Amino acid sequence: MTYSASGGVVWWRSINLVIPPSLSNDDEGTPLFAVQEPSRAKQHAATSQRQYLTDHIHFIHHQRKQILLLDLSNCSAAEIRKIFQAVPEFVTTCPRDLVLILSDFTGAFFDSEAFRVMKEAAVFDKPYVKKSAWTGTENFPQAFAENVSSFSRRKFTVFENRKEALTWLAKN
Repeated sequence: MTYSASGGVVWWRSINLVIPPSLSNDDEGTPLFAVQEPSRAKQHAATSQRQYLTDHIHFIHHQRKQILLLDLSNCSAAEIRKIFQAVPEFVTTCPRDLVLILSDFTGAFFDSEAFRVMKEAAVFDKPYVKKSAWTGTENFPQAFAENVSSFSRRKFTVFENRKEALTWLAKN
């Protein structure tokens, strides 16, 4: 394992040593090793994906309440699918019937697949969610909002802005 320091940041580089059965020993009994380095592209992609999701899904505090913010503002339909596919990982770490969720759809774009993923996430998360609020639903077809609600058997209260939604979520 090596590291380098640059501008106060320490970078670690890991190397995995693999001993394939065919390379276990040379003629003199000395072990032979094959060195494999993890793909930097794969490492970067995984880190970028985690960062992308935490930019769009994270807990905030309002009036001493923890609220899960789903920031879908200006997202494409493909981005909405990715974000909603990841939501259960955040919600299921919390106790049942305690999660407060604010979804901000301002300027977001949808397709039928994005709505399908949203419906599935809403059903899966139902046991964990106490209240859900939506804002920025101007691009949201009303019939589909009703479809998500009836499919998941959850109520999604719509607000004009984040401030109103946060205040409502923080109330007992």
